Amino acid sequence: MEEVRVFPLTCAVQNYAWGKIGLDSEVAKLVVGGDPVAVIERDKPYAELWMGAHPKGDAQIKDNRIAQTTLGQWIAHYPACLGSKVKDAFQGQLPFLFKVLSVNTALSIQAHPNKELAATLHAQFPEHYPDNNHKPEMAIALTRFQGLCGFRPVDEILGFLQAVPEFHALVGRDAAEELRSSVGDEVRTGRALKKCFTKMMSCEKKVFVDELNELVKRVTQEGAAGKDTSSSNGDLLLRLHSQYPGDIGCFSIYFLNYVVLEPGQAMFLGANEPHAYIYGDCIECMACSDNTVRAGLTRKYIDVNTLCEMLNYKPASASSKIFPCVPDPADPCVTLYDPPVPDFTVMKIQVPASVKDYTVASVDSASILLVIEGDATATSAAAFSDVTLTRGSVLFVSANESVSLQVTSQSGMTLFRACSLL
Repeated sequence: MEEVRVFPLTCAVQNYAWGKIGLDSEVAKLVVGGDPVAVIERDKPYAELWMGAHPKGDAQIKDNRIAQTTLGQWIAHYPACLGSKVKDAFQGQLPFLFKVLSVNTALSIQAHPNKELAATLHAQFPEHYPDNNHKPEMAIALTRFQGLCGFRPVDEILGFLQAVPEFHALVGRDAAEELRSSVGDEVRTGRALKKCFTKMMSCEKKVFVDELNELVKRVTQEGAAGKDTSSSNGDLLLRLHSQYPGDIGCFSIYFLNYVVLEPGQAMFLGANEPHAYIYGDCIECMACSDNTVRAGLTRKYIDVNTLCEMLNYKPASASSKIFPCVPDPADPCVTLYDPPVPDFTVMKIQVPASVKDYTVASVDSASILLVIEGDATATSAAAFSDVTLTRGSVLFVSANESVSLQVTSQSGMTLFRACSLL
């Protein structure tokens, strides 16, 4: 019998401590939707759903006619399923990892290296940098999603240096003055910003913990007295400090943009872009790598020197961090999130209530399909039998295969699809 080339997956769940708890988590809700007998523990965090072939969370194949048990094993047997361009460009590997994240407490402030730096770091410190790949990533909000991303415009940073004496103390008078006098000269501003950030990140622990305690005490008192603490970014400061007391990352809110994504909005995080996710649920797609250089809001290894050397010190507004999506000219139901890297593209497919028969078009790349809302019966010449799709269902679709959906829900369907469009 010819091999099955379209099949459902059971995906790996990661129960990291920062995840939303029990059925508050979008991840948990999708898991239950996709597998009604799955047991969700009420007090356990459900942080990430991994849809892909990463060795730390390789998806299980839900089709007993297939000899291989995981997606990674199956792709190794049938690399042609990737599509010839993708197979050649990415050495027979699925180039992306597709995820759902449910964030309850902040993830560490981090950046991901470009390919060149990744190779160097992996060679020098394989215990901290497990592979030699870059890790661009994109987050698409499912619920209102909050994060930190990229350096703020200089006038905002200067405003905080003036309004927050504890922050000024860590940066120091010289570096702060250098930043102030660099305004208008892009090259000098970048250098001065790097100096300021490096100075703060290199502070002795006792020094910054004392300043942080002082700041938290002052903001708490001002808040209790009914004063507006927004000039010290008070609400966010207290929230992060309650999650990571005594952590240098609490001061990074004065350097980095606070970005809020409404559902359907996205941010793209290229190499060397400092970022942290703070709260909410999102779809995430990334190149297949685990390389992360951390800067704070973490109890893990912080590599201050590497981080301060690698970052992109280009100030920009929070609104510029929202990545534009474009309608697919070939299909009114599809919105494309197409980042400036070859590793992945994400499509949002919204089938309106009026449409009962919809074809997921073939693309020249393996793709992974996730149902967020709605029900359908999926048929494909490459599946040999119908697949029932419901909220939380995940389908692997080999390159150049199309899938027909007979929509059974009253209010249409919402799906996300990840692939690599070379």
